[in-house]
Amino acid sequence: MKNILTAFLLILYSAVSAQDMKGMKMPKKESEKPAEVIYTCTMHPEIQSSKPGNCPKCGMKLVVQKAKTVKPKASAPDKKSQPAKTSDMGDMKMPMKEMPKKDDGMEDMAGMDMGDNSVTMENIKKAKLNLGPIKTISSTAPPRTVRYDLYIADTTVTFGKKTKRAIAVNGQIPMPTLTFTEGDTALIYVHNNLDEETALHWHGLFLPNKMDGVPFLTQMPIKPHSTYIYKFPIIQNGTHWYHSHSGLQEQIGMYGAFIMNKKKEWDIPTIPVVLSEWTDMKPEEVHRSLKNANDWFAIKKGTTQSYAEAIRTGHFKTKINNEWKRMNAMDVSDVYYDAFLINGKNQNQQPQFKAGDKVRLRIANGGASDYFWLTYAGGKITVVATDGNDVEPVEVDRLIIAVSETYDVVVTIPENKSYEFLVTPEDRTKSASLWLGEGEKVPAQKLPKLKYFAGMKMMNDMMDMSGNMIEMEGMKMQNQIMDMNTVMYPEVTGEENPKKENKKAAMPGMQMPNDKSMAGMNMASDNPDIITLNYGMLRDPKKTTLPKGPWKELKFDLTGNMNRYVWSLDNKTVSESDKILIKKGENVRIILFNNSMMRHPMHLHGHDFRVVNEQGENAPMKNVLDIMPMERDTIEFAATEPGGDWFFHCHILYHMMSGMGRVFSYENSPPNPEIPDPKLAQRKLFSDDREFHPMARVGIETNGSDGEIMLANTRYRFTTEWRIGFDKEMGYESESHFGRYIGRNQWLLPYVGWDFRKRTIDPFDKNIFGQSLSPGNNVFGQRNTKNFRQVFHLGVQYTLPMLIIADASVDHKGNVRFQLMREDVPISKRLRFQFMVNTDKEYMAGFRYIVTKYFGLSTHYDSDMGYGAGLTLNY
Repeated sequence: MKNILTAFLLILYSAVSAQDMKGMKMPKKESEKPAEVIYTCTMHPEIQSSKPGNCPKCGMKLVVQKAKTVKPKASAPDKKSQPAKTSDMGDMKMPMKEMPKKDDGMEDMAGMDMGDNSVTMENIKKAKLNLGPIKTISSTAPPRTVRYDLYIADTTVTFGKKTKRAIAVNGQIPMPTLTFTEGDTALIYVHNNLDEETALHWHGLFLPNKMDGVPFLTQMPIKPHSTYIYKFPIIQNGTHWYHSHSGLQEQIGMYGAFIMNKKKEWDIPTIPVVLSEWTDMKPEEVHRSLKNANDWFAIKKGTTQSYAEAIRTGHFKTKINNEWKRMNAMDVSDVYYDAFLINGKNQNQQPQFKAGDKVRLRIANGGASDYFWLTYAGGKITVVATDGNDVEPVEVDRLIIAVSETYDVVVTIPENKSYEFLVTPEDRTKSASLWLGEGEKVPAQKLPKLKYFAGMKMMNDMMDMSGNMIEMEGMKMQNQIMDMNTVMYPEVTGEENPKKENKKAAMPGMQMPNDKSMAGMNMASDNPDIITLNYGMLRDPKKTTLPKGPWKELKFDLTGNMNRYVWSLDNKTVSESDKILIKKGENVRIILFNNSMMRHPMHLHGHDFRVVNEQGENAPMKNVLDIMPMERDTIEFAATEPGGDWFFHCHILYHMMSGMGRVFSYENSPPNPEIPDPKLAQRKLFSDDREFHPMARVGIETNGSDGEIMLANTRYRFTTEWRIGFDKEMGYESESHFGRYIGRNQWLLPYVGWDFRKRTIDPFDKNIFGQSLSPGNNVFGQRNTKNFRQVFHLGVQYTLPMLIIADASVDHKGNVRFQLMREDVPISKRLRFQFMVNTDKEYMAGFRYIVTKYFGLSTHYDSDMGYGAGLTLNY
């Protein structure tokens, strides 16, 4: 059995390596005749121009590309020279301006030439013309104290298919929209009528640190059945929102809009729009399922990406490469949701508008983990603000709003009809609609389903065997120069069934690492006229350069392990990191590289930051940065607060709870009176990413029972597994391990444990292969103790290519065991294959069919216990 498995792995490795080498051409040293120069887009090679400029599709700068060259042959003179064959990638390199080297002073990057900005400026000019003059209305009221009373209480709702517990504020979900005018003072009484603690965070607001609303960091949580008062001045304007920062309460209703009007505000119809999602599952159960790599969410979404699906769609090689690099199936969003909501409804009607009306939507993504695509049936969407900060108007056909981001957009009602403003989650599973106007309904075009195997192929090319994202030569996705939306979304990246390589779809000239081609990946949109918003198009109306002062530069890699759902910065969670000290008056530059397979909305409390892009001195101000896989971005902020601790974290709720964040702390800050016991508060704050999550699997089959119980957190794991026969001969065995994961990818697990087993075997009994069940010796020539063993052992587990777990251990008597196993090979959407073989001459193979999240049908053959079939229960 061992030799068969070894041979299989060698054959598999050879096949994958051969495929990777296929099509590679060695460079030839031949002279080349230069031809005419043209300008083209590396993402959209069909765009060609005789003049420099920007791509009309993605906004990237057009680059000089030499036309095909003619290479003279050195052989027979009677034959004419033929055009040399070129690889799919051609000779063109992706255009990227070299980042200027900084001196010790680390000067401001605002003045950098980030590329040709003509396309964006033309869009802005057109958007302003179409938007036209908008009347304003001035507030003549003097600054005032605006009081709100918020009553937090349990309730039940039926947003999905079941009636479930939720948390309502003043009897509603979302929480009430709080409206102020710049210059007011907010006085907010929070009455906690829950049987649990809570706290409210005012997202994106500049306010005293003790009012920021982060439990155990800026305040102690609000006790059950008590009242807490938040009071702070309104010193800014724009669209913001507020939400619970306690546990997972945000997932079940604690989010709402927070609007701060200018003293001179637009006089057009305005609607606050809060987007969210709903799951019928308890959020604690969602978190536990993610931590235990349960693929029930993928089954519900139809995104399992099994081997049967890979073969059917012509992507068997893609699937093999994916698992060879030790990656699970491609995932776009983590959680399966039962409903998506706009202001608490899936279908929201706003019939009061008529033809010609311009409507301002102040949109906040209050979802816990979903990004949303926004499209409109009535024409272009004009973006006028983001994260509470004005931007020059730009017209787009669609935009994606990250978790916790806000956008102000203006749409026009073309006729006396009802036009759909469509909100679609990133995974395209469902949608929600806001209908503007009255009359015949005009639906927006539905977004196509994602082509997951095309995306998987792209991700395979982006990751090396060490689990690191590859920064492709000439394709450095940094500082918003490239529109990553054209790269990220497989619905615009070619066919799901690649019958043959599409050379037009390849990106000529884009040099990939290790000369790997991206042939077959069509980066162009199916509709070349569609304009998608990206950060490179955002331009602040005024200069956003930071004040003169000393600079502090920080660099972070965004790291994660999707298999175990561990998220971190530089492979450290909040509880494993010291606070980052900053000084008032200095400028802080943060360079982020997303070295994970997920996008992350990084949010900084209490400050806005510049997002360095092509707009130079007019770079946009935000408080949330959406950073995609393989992308490197730079943000800068002025440390202007008098003191305090400010949270910087991924705003996907379950990523934050896993520890993906840091705390910025002003040096020499005075003690926070809201935190009477800082050491206790710190332990409580750290407990989120240190929490242990349970898992259990119990199989009951005709040959006995086998199962496993596990407790695990970010770094540590304790497991106990057992096999119990239904008679004395089959006996029992139990093995327990306690270990710690090592490394960013957590492929290595050293452990200590014990192994107890007792089995009475008739020396004449044989297995199905005719082999004696008597133990004899193991493959190392040592006495085989598999039928009677009471030992302590040391060992190590390591994840091999194809996600096979190799386990090597030695017990206190000196006996050595080596084992290979895997439990979750996805044969089809619901069918899983498992196997095990070890040097004690034990082996097992079986199948499990997943019926529900907690129940499945199973069958397997065990070399010691024989064949069995029955049920498997999962928790």
